[in-house]
Amino acid sequence: MLMPALVGAVDPPQLLPAREQMAFTLGFHIIVVPFGVAFTFMMLICHYRALRYGDQQSLLLAQRWSRVAAVLFAVGAVSGTVLTFELGLLWPGLMGRYGAAFGFPFAIEGLFFFLEAIFVAIYIYGWKRLPRWPHFLTGVVVTLAGVGGTASVIAANSWMNQPAGFTVRDGRVTEVIPSRVFFNGAFWWEMVHMLLAAYIVAGFLVAGVYAWGLLKGRRDRYHRLGFLVPFTVAAIAMPLQFLVGDTIARQVFDREPAKFAAIELVPFTADHVAETLGGVMVDGEVRYGLRIPDVASLLAGFKPSTTIKGLNEIPVAVRPDATVVSIVHLAFDVMVGTASLLLLLSLWFAWLWWRRREVPMNRWFLRGSAVAGLVALASLESGWVVTEVGRQPWTVVGVLLTRDAVATQGNLWPLFATVLVIYVSVGVGALLALRTMRRRWSETGPEEVAVPYGPPTAALKEHSEGADRP
Repeated sequence: MLMPALVGAVDPPQLLPAREQMAFTLGFHIIVVPFGVAFTFMMLICHYRALRYGDQQSLLLAQRWSRVAAVLFAVGAVSGTVLTFELGLLWPGLMGRYGAAFGFPFAIEGLFFFLEAIFVAIYIYGWKRLPRWPHFLTGVVVTLAGVGGTASVIAANSWMNQPAGFTVRDGRVTEVIPSRVFFNGAFWWEMVHMLLAAYIVAGFLVAGVYAWGLLKGRRDRYHRLGFLVPFTVAAIAMPLQFLVGDTIARQVFDREPAKFAAIELVPFTADHVAETLGGVMVDGEVRYGLRIPDVASLLAGFKPSTTIKGLNEIPVAVRPDATVVSIVHLAFDVMVGTASLLLLLSLWFAWLWWRRREVPMNRWFLRGSAVAGLVALASLESGWVVTEVGRQPWTVVGVLLTRDAVATQGNLWPLFATVLVIYVSVGVGALLALRTMRRRWSETGPEEVAVPYGPPTAALKEHSEGADRP
């Protein structure tokens, strides 16, 4: 019933600014998400090492990283709150019609957010005030709450890709099964994919800071340990991410054929489909790409004869246009390409570590590690482009078109400008705060800062002269 009414439909003028604003705010917010999810986990690794082995350098790292995490949590709280208001202001068609289902995961996320906020404050306040292990356990709650909050947001996003758990009558949701909304068909793989991405991004970004210090000659144990802990976490997550990503690609092939056709740049249904590297869609044809015979079919179904549904089989009224297809395909290429570089860097690290059992001091390796965080961010952002843009023209696949979800009243450009100013101000403020911390810590040095419940000086000296065990 939906399709005939859409033929010749014109997008409302509010659609472009709404999309641009949502893209900008999501792109900003996704940068700080890994720090709430994964950076606190790395902080706990250092904290545990300090309590278990009497390692004061690990304790100092945990204390300093907790302050960084607090700053970035505040940034995430602001940007996340704005995103929540945006859903109602920009997309009333989504929230008004399907809010009873779509809003459920966000209600759960709100509980995790408040839990995380409370225990972040306790953890920061607890330095020099709480006993050792109770203080450590407050940090565990912070990490678990971050994971729970992320899982809740992923539940909402995966529901948009594979909606389930609701009944619609007369255009309204009349019955909701919360467990099916939350644990929809796409939830588990998308959640694991995002969590691994968070560990990869946070790990490589933090390690990159210390890799830069090592390149500048700061090769004391504090900097070596500051590099080794996050880089090891990211390097372990990297091959797992490839396995999960490969599985998700086949899930998309089975359940979201339009998105898969855009990812692989497949204009017509066929078997023995080539993998296209680069290239764009122009007038229904693939141009400028490097084609590798049979590989797309092989990756989709483990055999070259696998048939891939082309864009030609998608009804014209809901078929993604050439621009959307090209964006999705190129974003997928960037995601896979950057992830491949990070996997190679991780394997290089494993080989160097196997040979010497110490932090690699190869200058080319450290240069690669110093920029790996930016490469990981590019991979993360491009992955979200594949997920979000690849769903177009749907907001909720098969249920709600984006043009029907957007606000239809008022001029949204001033709102976008206001949000832009807010986010830039928050971002600049966070960078200045982190820069101030870095300068103060550089002036103080890693040896002269008194930290709580540290080991005796003799024990510290003995441990500091040991190997760089992760």
